[in-house]
Amino acid sequence: MHLPVRIATTVLTLPMLAATALATSANAAPAGLGTAAAAAAPVTVARYTFDSGAVVSGRVADRSGRGAALTVRSADRGQVHFNGTTADKYAAFPAPCADKATLCPRALLEGTDDADLDPGTRLFRWGATVRLTKAQVTDSSNVMQKGVADTESQWKMQIGAAQGKAHCVVIGQGSAKPAIYIVRSSVGVADNKWHDVMCQRSGSRLTVYVDGKDRGHVAVPAALSIGNNLPLRIGGPNFHTRSDMYHGLLDDVWVRIG
Repeated sequence: MHLPVRIATTVLTLPMLAATALATSANAAPAGLGTAAAAAAPVTVARYTFDSGAVVSGRVADRSGRGAALTVRSADRGQVHFNGTTADKYAAFPAPCADKATLCPRALLEGTDDADLDPGTRLFRWGATVRLTKAQVTDSSNVMQKGVADTESQWKMQIGAAQGKAHCVVIGQGSAKPAIYIVRSSVGVADNKWHDVMCQRSGSRLTVYVDGKDRGHVAVPAALSIGNNLPLRIGGPNFHTRSDMYHGLLDDVWVRIG
C-alpha cells in the first residue's frame, strides 16, 4: 500500500511539537536530579533527519555535528528507501516477511560505539518520529537501541507487538538486582499516522512521551548506569530471521544528554 508523502496537515507539526516539548523539559528541573544536573545545558549528540538520503557508500549523515554517520546494512538484499520531497525525506524499512519465506529482505542503519551515547546516570533522552500500521508490527519493533538485552547495559525504543504501544527500555549497572526496566505508553502509535515518541531517563524515573505528552513512567534505580561497547542501531537489533525488525517509516531520530 502506498503511504502518502507528508503534506501540510496537523501531522506535520509533530516534530515542532517535539521540539517545544524538549525545550520545555530542558528548562524544567527533571525529577530525581540535583540542581546542578538540571541546570546543565542539554546537548544533542546524534540526529538523523534522512533529508539527504543515503550518500556515498550508503552512509546517512548525522546533523548534530557530534554523531557518526550511519551505515546501511542488509540481509537478503533488503533496502532502506529514503522517500519524500527533495528537502524533507524519511526512511522506509523493508516489509515484514512471510512466515515460511525462503528469502527475507531485512535492513537496518548502524552507527558506532560512541561514548556520547553512553549516558551513565545522567539525564538522557532519545526520540524518533514513527509511522506504521498494526500489520507492520509482527514482533516488538525496535526503532533504535544501543546494547542488547543479554548484555549488562542497554537503552532502547520499540513498538510493542500486542497493542502497538511505544516502549522505552533500559538495562544498567549499579542496581541491587539487575533487571530490565520498561515503560509502555498508555496509547498506541501503530495507526498509520505520524507520531513523535520520546524516551527520557531522569534520575529515578523512566518516562515515555507520545506527541509531547507524558504517556507513562516507571521507577528505576537512581544509581543505574547505562553504558556499553556496542554500536547504535536503528531499525532492528540484528539479522536473525525472527528478529525485532522495524517495518514502518521513520524520521528525525535523535539522542540528547542533559
